Amino acid sequence: MVTGFCLICCTLLLQNCFASSSDDKTMPSLKSLADVNTEKAQMTDVSPDKSKLPAEPITGQIAAAEANKSVGPPPEIVFENTVQDFGLVAPSSVNTCEFKFCNKGQGKLVISEVTRTCGCTVFNLAKNDYAPGECGKIGVQYNADTSVGIRQRNLHVLSNDPNNPNVELTIKASITQKVTFEPERLEYKLKGANAGTAELTLKSVDKQFFKIAQINSTNDAVTVDFNSDQSAAKFVLETKLDAAKMGTNSFGRIEIRVTHPDCTTVTVPFGLIPRFRSDPAAINIINAEPGKPVQKELWLLNNYNDDFDIASVTSKEETMKLIGKEKMGNRYKLNLEITPPKAQGKETLRMFTDTLTIKINDGDSIDVSCRGFFRLK
Repeated sequence: MVTGFCLICCTLLLQNCFASSSDDKTMPSLKSLADVNTEKAQMTDVSPDKSKLPAEPITGQIAAAEANKSVGPPPEIVFENTVQDFGLVAPSSVNTCEFKFCNKGQGKLVISEVTRTCGCTVFNLAKNDYAPGECGKIGVQYNADTSVGIRQRNLHVLSNDPNNPNVELTIKASITQKVTFEPERLEYKLKGANAGTAELTLKSVDKQFFKIAQINSTNDAVTVDFNSDQSAAKFVLETKLDAAKMGTNSFGRIEIRVTHPDCTTVTVPFGLIPRFRSDPAAINIINAEPGKPVQKELWLLNNYNDDFDIASVTSKEETMKLIGKEKMGNRYKLNLEITPPKAQGKETLRMFTDTLTIKINDGDSIDVSCRGFFRLK
């Protein structure tokens, strides 16, 4: 029995050996434990634990954000006053002030920029870095506008103060002519008790005394008697107009040079009140059609309340004609017929002009302009 059992074991052992050597492709070869572990690691899709890997460098915006983080205690910028009101200032005057500040924080204060809202404000900053407890100032020069009125300008102080990175500084001023005049416009009449004369008052707003150095006017039409040695805070002047020197002009200016420290020149407008005026002052026609008459109403008024009569009404280009008139006291109502001209050949008309001349029976006259705009097709 022992011999039979041994024979069976040997037979099975020989069969296994022959099977192993007959087909290597179907039977796995024996491998080491290290080789098996390596294959498992290659075949398994498992991400490594990044927490155990070395840190990667931070780039781009992340790096910039990290670089801008404050290191240590922060600074704190504190201004004594953020508003400067100059009050009344003269036109074109130069005004200066200072905005004082201190670094109340524990870190270094860095002022990166001071911006302004207009070109008329000039600032001066000695340096940009301020240690804890250190103080500084921003010098400001405000050049006032030439026109009168209330003005406000702003500056912005940009710094590394995390709680107040943009401080707004405000400049206020009320631009006022230091030497004023009344009335706002001189009006001269050609008839009446005070024909050709008008009273002008100059006054110092701050009550400071000044002198009148020189007076000029358009076409030298206005003359004024004054004493250049007289000094006062107020002058009442009698002005006189020579209408003949005005020519065809009805308006002009009087330039008065004074010695006030904050005002060198006063400009006073003046006008000549004509004897007649029309209402409307000019005739306008919209969407005119060539050859199609349009009726308009025109009033002729007398500024001096004189009685008058119309001698003739003529049209320079003959597009206007008088079809009726009615006198009412010291004024006339005129009914006009206006016929827009027709184009010549292939010409395209866009507008036309004409002048209506109204002559008065005593030789005076007034011209009224007319403009017509054709309908666009």
